[in-house]
Amino acid sequence: MALQPEVNIVTAGTQNVNVYTEYVGETYGKTDVEIQSRVEGWITGIHFKEGQAVEKGQLLYTVDDLPIKTKVDAANSRVAQANTQMVKMKSDLERVEPLTAMNALSKRDLDAATASYEASKNEVEIAKASLRNAEIELGYTRIKAPVSGIIGISKLREGDYVSKTNLGAPLNVISALGGVRVRFSISENEYLVFARKIQAQKAAGIPGEIVTAQLILGDGTLFPEQGKLNIINRQVDPATGSLLLEAEFPNTSRLLKPGLFVKVKIKTNEQKSAVVIPQQAVNQMQNIYQVFVLNDSNQLSPRIIKPGMRNGSNWVVAAGLKAGEKIAVIGNASIKPGMIVKPTEMKWNYDSTSAQ
Repeated sequence: MALQPEVNIVTAGTQNVNVYTEYVGETYGKTDVEIQSRVEGWITGIHFKEGQAVEKGQLLYTVDDLPIKTKVDAANSRVAQANTQMVKMKSDLERVEPLTAMNALSKRDLDAATASYEASKNEVEIAKASLRNAEIELGYTRIKAPVSGIIGISKLREGDYVSKTNLGAPLNVISALGGVRVRFSISENEYLVFARKIQAQKAAGIPGEIVTAQLILGDGTLFPEQGKLNIINRQVDPATGSLLLEAEFPNTSRLLKPGLFVKVKIKTNEQKSAVVIPQQAVNQMQNIYQVFVLNDSNQLSPRIIKPGMRNGSNWVVAAGLKAGEKIAVIGNASIKPGMIVKPTEMKWNYDSTSAQ
């Protein structure tokens, strides 16, 4: 009688399996603030190290201030001139008022003197306003950091000219990296599924849970800190049929930088009592997935299954196998269909996805 080979046998189990969907996204700083010049002129100084941290209020750029200082001087001169004129108009009014009281001058002369004095006061205020505007413009020649964060590479260098053609274009960007935002899109069909699920939960009196997210980096590793869904755009983009979402992640390690392409992994469903088996029990031949099922006579029979998603070291079986059926973990053993084997029960903890 031929020697029966020993084969490890596991029992197909059941498990509540979370279904995750991955979306391609891009990282942004917690706040990405553009640094812009509000005046024209030559850049006379760059006062930071590119790619390094800067503090709020720190001087970043200086722009040639000589033309604007000239404006300030001219505005000061106009203020002085207006004050001089106002003093003269006040003196004229003070001379006219007693003469009018003695009927030496007419009421018309008094009205004219009063009007001239009031107009001179207005001219002083106008001149002062022009001076304030010139001083504000002079302040714009010293460009300071509006927030603390990491500053990028400067678009213009010392000696370059900031002109009307590039006013409004950013000189640089500061990203606050206390956390990062990740923006990604879902299809309108996925949105409808989510929305109906939320409506059903509300109708059943089930409080809505915070949608958590995981981040898969470009090298395939899982970012250790978990994030949460933060923003859903107000409308579906009619051009693409997609809806823009944003998740926020802590960035304690400062590993993440703006502009990274990542994958956002979100739980989108849950399969109750799904049939699960160890991945080692599945033989894959191109697009065919097969297991060997043990019957009551210790005979192995091949069976094609339809696999679902992977869950740790388990594989969810979508069709072709029932919970409780015994299957072989063949490994390197040479097994033929219909072979009688000596089964060795292999306990498998599906919760921890490890053999016992």
